[in-house]
Amino acid sequence: MKQKPVTIKEIAKRLNVSVSTISRALHDHPSIGLRMRQQVKKLAEELNYEPNQAAISFKQGKTFTIGVILPNLGEEFFSIAINGIEDVATRNKYTVLIGQSHDDTEREKLIADSMRKHRVDGLIVSLSKNTVSYEHFELLKNHGIPVVFFDRVPDTPDSYTVSCNLRSSSVKLVDWLVNKGITSIGFIKGPDTMLPSKERLDGYFEGLKKNNLELRPGFVVQTDLTQKKTQEAMRQLLSLKERPRAIIAFNDYVALEAIKYARSKDVKINQDIFFVSYANLPVTSYLDEPPIASVEQFPYQQAEKATEILFQLIDMKEGREAIQRKVVLESKVIVNKEV
Repeated sequence: MKQKPVTIKEIAKRLNVSVSTISRALHDHPSIGLRMRQQVKKLAEELNYEPNQAAISFKQGKTFTIGVILPNLGEEFFSIAINGIEDVATRNKYTVLIGQSHDDTEREKLIADSMRKHRVDGLIVSLSKNTVSYEHFELLKNHGIPVVFFDRVPDTPDSYTVSCNLRSSSVKLVDWLVNKGITSIGFIKGPDTMLPSKERLDGYFEGLKKNNLELRPGFVVQTDLTQKKTQEAMRQLLSLKERPRAIIAFNDYVALEAIKYARSKDVKINQDIFFVSYANLPVTSYLDEPPIASVEQFPYQQAEKATEILFQLIDMKEGREAIQRKVVLESKVIVNKEV
């Protein structure tokens, strides 16, 4: 039979004192003598007493829990990001609740509503690829629950966001390829619904212009990040009369799927066509033919900074105007294999 948790009422009854005396003794209140405090703590330990967290939360107006909504923890980028979130939460003595949208906006909405009902003190979010409306997050803010976005962020001026400078990342990739003598560069972009897709593509255009390169017909193709659409995008590039010498892929996962498809068509990877991408995932270091370069987007640091901002909003020791609203980290091109 499950034993009921011991309450301070039972401790008070055994010592024949008031509940308030027990409460003050457990919290080392100076109004309670040392002998009584020792007596109370000794009995509490013997009875395996644990404070009622729900009562503490109610009293302090906090649950000491933050929520996190991510697209997919199966992606190494987001599993690395979770480490950053949990490290900051642990330092602040908070628990983390995690939900995965799996790039489904309706699922994202359900998780956000569940987080609200669980009365999390704040929420960290990386958006689903299909999310274009943010009312479900506005509702949280209306309930006094602050929200901070990272990596996949909304293009709204009043949101708190942490991201990487993806436009400059694309420029850097084009510059790097041109410096290697590669000037025929294709591009696999992501869904139009995602702000990072536009930023990457704008940087690609800027990089071409900076290096006096023309945009060639058919060199920009699109994937919705699924295997099927990435294969179709790669098929389009390989069907061109003049194929690109290099391809910039939306991220390492898209690059790996594109490489797999190209190899099935007897294309010699990083000989006939070179691949570069974004995210710089550690797993690519184990491959014989990884993308030759990838943009480091610092998932741990992005998530860590977003969580620090969230705790500033939760604590509100300073006015909101003192809290940084838009944080943009500079990316870095990591060379995996020399050309």
